[in-house]
Amino acid sequence: MKPVILVVEDNERNRKLVRTVLEFRGYEIVELEDGELAVQTAKECKPVVILMDIELPKVDGITALGMLRADAETAAIPVAAVTASVTPTERDRVVAAGFNAYISKPIDVMSFGETVDRLAGKVAAPQ
Repeated sequence: MKPVILVVEDNERNRKLVRTVLEFRGYEIVELEDGELAVQTAKECKPVVILMDIELPKVDGITALGMLRADAETAAIPVAAVTASVTPTERDRVVAAGFNAYISKPIDVMSFGETVDRLAGKVAAPQ
């Protein structure tokens, strides 16, 4: 069984890129477009990592992270912020919220995959 990554992103192009990269790396992808659904789905599918956009419909990524951290079933799941907001102020706000990683858009495919593998506890294959 492949490890599950929950991708919470409202932009279809971004979801497609993330899906392509992560499926190639051996993950199963569950995709959602809003933070509200992410909280409920995380309880159901038990992902090894959640990749969360910050600007989302209904419930934004920071609020959704707070809801995940407040629930014993989802509190320990590593969550990475994936955002186009790269200002120092925004980055500080995201880090202060408690995300396990900060990934800026547009994503760098190599470092993105390595970050997800690290969060998932996936050991790199020997070269």
